[in-house]
Amino acid sequence: MMNTHLQTPRGAATAPDSRACVITTHINADFDALASMMAAQKLYPGAVAVLHDSSKKRNHFFVDSMAYLFNMRPPGEIASLDVGLLVLVDVCQASRIGKMSYLLEKKDIEIHIYDHHPKGPGDIRADYRVQRDVGATVTILTGIIREKGLPLSPEEATALSLGIYEDTGSFTFSSTTAEDFKAAAFLASKGASLSVISDLMSGDINPRQVSVLNDLIHSSKTAVINGVEIVIASIFSDHYIQDFAWMVQKMVKMENINAIFAIALMDRKVYVVGRSRIPEVDVGTALKEMGGGGHPFAAAASIKDRTPAEVEIRLLDILKREVEAIWLAGNMMSSPAITAGAGLSCEEAGEIMTRYNINAVLVTGDPEFPRDGRNLSGIITRQVIGKALFHKLGDARVSEYMSTEIQTVRPDSGLKEIQDKIIDHNQRILPVVEDGEILGVVTRTDLLKTLIKKPSSGGESVADPHREPTRAPSRNVSSLMRERLSKRVIGVLEKIGEIARREGFGAYVAGGFVRDLFLFRKNEDMDIVIEGDGIAFARKYAALSGARVHSHKKFGTAVIIFPDGFKIDVASARLEFYKYPAAMPTVRMSSIKLDLFRRDFTINTLAIQLNPGAFGALIDFFSGRKDIKKKTVRVLHNLSFVEDPTRVFRAIRFEQRFGFKIGKLTSGLIENAVAMDFFKRLSGRRVFNELRQILEEENPLPAVSRMADYGLLSVIDEKVALTDSLSTMFKSVHKVLSWYELLFLEESYMKWTVYFIALTKDCDEKTCREICRRYEAPMDLEKLFCEDRFEADRRLREMARGVPGSNSGVRRLFFPFRTEIILYMMAAARTDEIKRAISLYFTRLRYVDISVAGKDIKKAGLPPGPEYREILDRVLDARLDGRVQTRKDEIALIEKEVVRRNKKAGKAKR
Repeated sequence: MMNTHLQTPRGAATAPDSRACVITTHINADFDALASMMAAQKLYPGAVAVLHDSSKKRNHFFVDSMAYLFNMRPPGEIASLDVGLLVLVDVCQASRIGKMSYLLEKKDIEIHIYDHHPKGPGDIRADYRVQRDVGATVTILTGIIREKGLPLSPEEATALSLGIYEDTGSFTFSSTTAEDFKAAAFLASKGASLSVISDLMSGDINPRQVSVLNDLIHSSKTAVINGVEIVIASIFSDHYIQDFAWMVQKMVKMENINAIFAIALMDRKVYVVGRSRIPEVDVGTALKEMGGGGHPFAAAASIKDRTPAEVEIRLLDILKREVEAIWLAGNMMSSPAITAGAGLSCEEAGEIMTRYNINAVLVTGDPEFPRDGRNLSGIITRQVIGKALFHKLGDARVSEYMSTEIQTVRPDSGLKEIQDKIIDHNQRILPVVEDGEILGVVTRTDLLKTLIKKPSSGGESVADPHREPTRAPSRNVSSLMRERLSKRVIGVLEKIGEIARREGFGAYVAGGFVRDLFLFRKNEDMDIVIEGDGIAFARKYAALSGARVHSHKKFGTAVIIFPDGFKIDVASARLEFYKYPAAMPTVRMSSIKLDLFRRDFTINTLAIQLNPGAFGALIDFFSGRKDIKKKTVRVLHNLSFVEDPTRVFRAIRFEQRFGFKIGKLTSGLIENAVAMDFFKRLSGRRVFNELRQILEEENPLPAVSRMADYGLLSVIDEKVALTDSLSTMFKSVHKVLSWYELLFLEESYMKWTVYFIALTKDCDEKTCREICRRYEAPMDLEKLFCEDRFEADRRLREMARGVPGSNSGVRRLFFPFRTEIILYMMAAARTDEIKRAISLYFTRLRYVDISVAGKDIKKAGLPPGPEYREILDRVLDARLDGRVQTRKDEIALIEKEVVRRNKKAGKAKR
């Protein structure tokens, strides 16, 4: 949508060559259109305002009372003027400006447009255009008036405010923006009368209007289109009904209607007014196909040479194409359905419900074939299973106690049918079946969440960005993605969605990537979830993108690796369950909903759909975005830490990284997991990996301190404790690492190992080796932690008695150690002298080299042997200490050393 700066338009003061300037708007002008005309006259002094006759009828009181503020002429007088500039407000389509459209055919006319309707095909060509997505056109013009400092009388301010109040529904419509509020506040400061606005906005309903409203209500019928209820009302009148759109809006409020199309035959024309409070019904798009226009929430059209019945039939055809299906069983269901074979025992069925955390399970197949069968036989609930076990009937087949009188729905069944069958038949889960195949189930929880999120009266709609969505269509974040993600990432995501559509998969980006999108944190580690075969999808994507794939069939995961090293993680939507506490998960194919349910915390359960047509749709089943706003880390269920105790470490890491707070219940569950010592069942490698990730944080001390609060440091070893000296050491390490980063040395090193050495500083060598072996640390790390670190401590004790005075002595002291050990030494050093020596080593001495080699020694006359290393070390020491400067100096020193050694060798022979 075009958006120009609020600058002075060409010809704003006068029309080109002093020709006439005409301001007009659409037929059946509302308050916003009239107010915009008045505002435009402030920007175009001397311009003539032209109002269509139908607009005068509709707003006769406003026009009569404010006429003295306009320089107004009837349309018939414009033909005699030499019009050089046409200014259109609140309209951008020729079909909506009535008789004034003839001016568009003039070749020597300049056209300026100010509008807040969405830009679309067939819009009038303009030489100057200000078209923005705000609640009212007069908001745009008020902003220009404010910037220019143009004067406004209280009467003018009142008239302009009326346009804003009407088109924003007194600031309750979802189209209302911050700019509308600012404009209204400015007009209030200029003396706008709220009492006048209130009187005009809420005028009494006269008997004629009561009659029209009565006809509308009694003629209304509800059409369920793609699961969405839409009211259609039709009336007939032998004369034009003023304020028809206003009465439709009145009916919306009176009857609590989410979407309505009111059809009226008036003056041999059919008028259609559409109003919507839900994003699934875009009335602007629907009526644009019928020659009208407007916004997604408010639109109108006038149609000639058609009967109301014909208009209604065409309207319904359009709506079947355009209405976004949301409240259908196929969209609401959880899929795939968890089933139990009819021949399974009650005890086995109970284990299935416990494993998948469900309260009812579908029973399929023939009892004679207990582990097979797709046909639906019945439903059995946890309550029935519990009673069967109580009565010692655990070995009995579920087919003996299942409910067989069950209701089912098709995937295209609407919300009302789902609601009736679940509530009227007291059925816990509702199977979704098509052609005998079970596609999924709609649970009572699914229904309850949908009913809670259905919009109601009060001005709030599911499109409101401040509401917490539970299903993808409730909010689209594609604009947020384009604002915060790189072009490459957006391109990759769009291509993923397109390929998924072609292959028949559902594609989503999920987890930390989406979480960080809302936290304004850069994160290009994409976690793609595919409803279908994730590995097959990854291979297809890689083949079309010149990338390669590394897959893990057991877990249904794959990594797409691009030639430049960029990676995308792909996984089949899956459900995990744990056979015992702290076990590795067992994986089953699943849906996006169940895939998100297996995740650790609600803040990581957000997903964004990538398929074209739904690109950017936010999935939030577990109020993850709400917890992000509240800055809360919360588990999805109470056994989360029993199933996977490593989640405790992640909870602490996320809390400290994002400045969040672990929820009260979650904190209690952590304390329980520590008390029950579930960590002893974990493999050492898993604990070590989680500890490593904590130590890789920018500043891990707060997380380590939090671990100490929960008694988790003892998981590492009983001797590890957060003392004052350890806190001081961590702060020193952080300071040293920050200093080292500022040197911009192109060397990779493992920062976390420096913190780990600090964490185990008070442990002896035996304890360190026990820790390394318990947590399956690689041999190189065991050497670093258990040998190099203790040698470094010995060197520190030596240096406490005095640091070498020469550069060569300093280099010999530190050169044998890895970077991580030297940084630890700097953090542990107790004197500035030692720290200065380490700083000197890193900044000046470490990479000093010599230009000579063994061949130069051989050339000087010394046969190859171990003495070569000694001579080269002497040359390097001389270079470090400044005794040699050039290659020539180095050669001279070699020759001197060779002569000395040869003499020494000769004496030895004698």
